[in-house]
Amino acid sequence: MKVVGYTDETELQNVIDRSKPDFDLAIKAVKPILDDVKENGDPALFKYTKKFDRVEINKDNLRVTKEEIQDARLRNKKLISALQKAYKNIEKFHLEQFKHIKGDWEIETEDGVIVGEKVSSIESIGAYVPGGRAVYPSTVLMTCIPAKIAKVKRIVIASPPPISDPVLVAADICGVDEIYRVGGVQAIAALAYGTKSIKPVDKIVGPGNMYVTAAKLSVYGCVDIDMPAGPSEILILADDSAKPRFIVADVLAQLEHDPASTAVLVTQSMEVVDGVSGDLKNRENFTIILGNDLSQGIEFVNRYAPEHLEIMTRDPKDVLKRIKNAGAIFLGDYSAVAAGDYASGGNHILPTMKTAKFSSALSVRDFLKVSEVQKISKEGLKKLKETIEILAQAEGMKEHKKSITVRFEK
Repeated sequence: MKVVGYTDETELQNVIDRSKPDFDLAIKAVKPILDDVKENGDPALFKYTKKFDRVEINKDNLRVTKEEIQDARLRNKKLISALQKAYKNIEKFHLEQFKHIKGDWEIETEDGVIVGEKVSSIESIGAYVPGGRAVYPSTVLMTCIPAKIAKVKRIVIASPPPISDPVLVAADICGVDEIYRVGGVQAIAALAYGTKSIKPVDKIVGPGNMYVTAAKLSVYGCVDIDMPAGPSEILILADDSAKPRFIVADVLAQLEHDPASTAVLVTQSMEVVDGVSGDLKNRENFTIILGNDLSQGIEFVNRYAPEHLEIMTRDPKDVLKRIKNAGAIFLGDYSAVAAGDYASGGNHILPTMKTAKFSSALSVRDFLKVSEVQKISKEGLKKLKETIEILAQAEGMKEHKKSITVRFEK
């Protein structure tokens, strides 16, 4: 645990510039694997799965069967009801989100000049569901539900073997049956480039470790990706009304994600500091920013741009008005981040490493694309003719100018 005063600008900036994974180094490390899968396909998948996951897979068991999914359901009846309740809330939130996304529209910019947009679904997506340190059925819900609401036709899940029953049950509840037991860099390569067994997708979403993220960054352009997510993080903004035991619980919950996860408490209350210090004093990834007033804390929040922001103050809604940069915001003592991780309905795939300054939580919007549509009549083009010709000539684009002029020649 470290305590930093708000006037110590050097230390404050160090907290804001929290350590980031060395993606440049990771990108160099993942390139040979990506190239191998791109060139050799399935055999490369089998080779790297054996090397990294210590699991033998082949063309016969790469894809999870419907029978395996059904067996997983039979073994996990109690889990099913919990997943279904979470599904209902996540679906409800994302359906409402979808209602507020403007569909096809058009406007007449001049008489005879109509410009608009056509909203379409992405045709196929790959959801990467991590394995290893934990089991993540919630990631299945968070990635697949908004994709389904956006009417994505083909949803693929890739996850390191052995794939847990909870992940298979969550996939079944989401109506996904194209599931492959392959993870890591090789999974990203398969989703991006395709192999004999796995057809490529148009977009890859979902969290992963530094190497998975580096692989996603490397294949971007061949496919779209959601975001370059880094280690998970929480910032708690608290005044003297906050309950220290809630803060301790939420910090420990966040640090449970990953050894590189970070937690920050911003407060002006020494009572709160004293209340959390005993339980968190040995936590290296926990920092307290001690300011003079709430305004300083809000200013720091906007500089830090946290993935998760909890506001534990007397009037959290008033504070909310002044927050500009945060991935997900939780208001009040009982809005625990863990609720958002699992079942409240919001999405838990969020921007990290200050990227909340310019990016957003995964949403239905991420599975839609917009085509610009123009319909111009002869009279409409005539009104624009001189403007276009002058601008084309100014840019030295003779053929651009001619493409307009030719339409009015006899």
